[in-house]
Amino acid sequence: MSIQTTLVFDIETVPDLEGGRRIHDLQGMNDGEVAAAMRSLRMAAKGNDFQPAHLQRIVAISVSLRQGDSFRCWSLGEESSDEAELVRRFFDGIEKYRPVIVSWNGGGFDLPVLHYRALINGVQAPRYWDTGHFDREAKWDNYLGRYQFRHTDLMDVLAMYTGRQNAPLHEIALLLGLPGKLGLDGSMVFDAFQAGKLAEIRAYCETDVLNTWLVYLRFQFMRGLLDTAGLAQEIERVKEFLRASTAPHWQEFLEAWNKG
Repeated sequence: MSIQTTLVFDIETVPDLEGGRRIHDLQGMNDGEVAAAMRSLRMAAKGNDFQPAHLQRIVAISVSLRQGDSFRCWSLGEESSDEAELVRRFFDGIEKYRPVIVSWNGGGFDLPVLHYRALINGVQAPRYWDTGHFDREAKWDNYLGRYQFRHTDLMDVLAMYTGRQNAPLHEIALLLGLPGKLGLDGSMVFDAFQAGKLAEIRAYCETDVLNTWLVYLRFQFMRGLLDTAGLAQEIERVKEFLRASTAPHWQEFLEAWNKG
């Protein structure tokens, strides 16, 4: 049994302070004041301070690519790359490979954010948006259909699309003997970004991607699209990637995985 070309993705975001400044008419305020005002306004409106998708600025996009006999996991662009470049690189990857894309809550968060940021940054993605205009097959096999598998939102699929039984990636990973989240968590990203710790954010995002890929392998096994030997081969492929890396977060991931 073989694996299709598959791209797992995850994004990390911070509040879009410039967008908040425009929408809430906060001209003249510094970034700290804008951030505080946005939190207060959101808390008053929704009871929490998490900003809506259109007011999220992307600071990291991490992916893994399984293609042919290879597997790798990395963050797009460089630490110095601006948001437009990150978003463009993501959609360029879809244009180039037309992979199956896999996420955890990508339909609920990551993709809506990517849509808004592509719109704002003027990024084209015809293959991603195609539902049959350019390729007739895309009418039945496209990235926008919730109940298709061209984009597989594992959280949504496993919860039977109800939203009532959604599970955190970290907890599912732990149940499968995987390391789960290492280092940061989502609530810490804005503070880390303000402290200039983009390398830590990118590493954290990469470990989320790898956890998602490993959960996806078990999902494919459950579906019968991987047999026992195939699953073992794919897991060993990931461990080979980790063993070949000198990056501290990958060494930590492998050590935690071996202990699990």
